[in-house]
Amino acid sequence: MNSSKRGPPGAVRIIAGEHRGRRLSVPPGRDLRPTPDRVRETLFNWLGQRLDGLVCLDLFAGTGALGFEAASRGAAHVVLVERDRAAFEALVRAKALLREARVELVHADARQYLAGTPLRFDVVFLDPPFRQNALPGLLPLLGPRLLEGARLYVEAAAPLEPGRELPREFVELRRARAGEVSFQLLQWTGSGQA
Repeated sequence: MNSSKRGPPGAVRIIAGEHRGRRLSVPPGRDLRPTPDRVRETLFNWLGQRLDGLVCLDLFAGTGALGFEAASRGAAHVVLVERDRAAFEALVRAKALLREARVELVHADARQYLAGTPLRFDVVFLDPPFRQNALPGLLPLLGPRLLEGARLYVEAAAPLEPGRELPREFVELRRARAGEVSFQLLQWTGSGQA
């Protein structure tokens, strides 16, 4: 791996856009698994590099790498949801460091947030801790929060398979694997009506 791209221990780098090269700290001792640079590069190639005008949700924000990357690439509004206090406080510091007004931080549980928000999203980043097995219960809750044609990025230990874990309203657009992580880009084909 190229050490010039790694940065200091406990940091992730924004790879493109307005905040390119800026580093976000990772709280020590937390069970965080930041999305690696090369996976984020692939994801944003899939999404088309720029997210101008889109509304995005990073539902298990952790380090905020995906959400801040989306803001850096032109998203109009990005909501980062994180329930861990130390991780949330690191997000507050990162938002202040970047002076990023398009980012909204929410200290809450993912399910509670989905149940209470009136917002609907163009892009959702869904990267829950693998040990929680949260995806099967969360996917059905997302429908009312998605705009027509919304795209959903999922990181998991194994890919969600159509006809099994993947509800029929989601169509798989892309799939890849990096080490122990499977990642997919899905598209919502439902109406988004509650």
